[in-house]
Amino acid sequence: MLRQNDKNKFNYQKKMDLIKVAEEAFATGKQFPEFRSGDTITVAYKIVEGSKERIQLYRGVVIKISGHGNKKRFTVRKMSGTVGVERIFPIESPNIDNIEVNKYGKVRRAKLYYLRNLTGKKARIKERRRAIAK
Repeated sequence: MLRQNDKNKFNYQKKMDLIKVAEEAFATGKQFPEFRSGDTITVAYKIVEGSKERIQLYRGVVIKISGHGNKKRFTVRKMSGTVGVERIFPIESPNIDNIEVNKYGKVRRAKLYYLRNLTGKKARIKERRRAIAK
């Protein structure tokens, strides 16, 4: 005979299985290069305007990666003139066409919120050198 606590565990497990099935149904399955906070990336993002569809390139520094699994998202910050613009992209978004890593940054933090207060050359990030495999 099941006790009340066991019934709750069983119901919880059923709900979690349903959530997994729903997440897998909406997963895009696209493969993107590995990147971290501090890297400069270019995101090719599909924009639909009426019946037309175009791809917009958004280039900036990754200041944050959060979430896990299919809910993972990253924040990219770029300077548009003298104004800093941040945009959050879900990794599993069907509107992301491509992600290209332009530069690998050398930082000691996972969240680079301090870049919001810096301007000009102070906001630069050192480049991380990567060994080329022969």
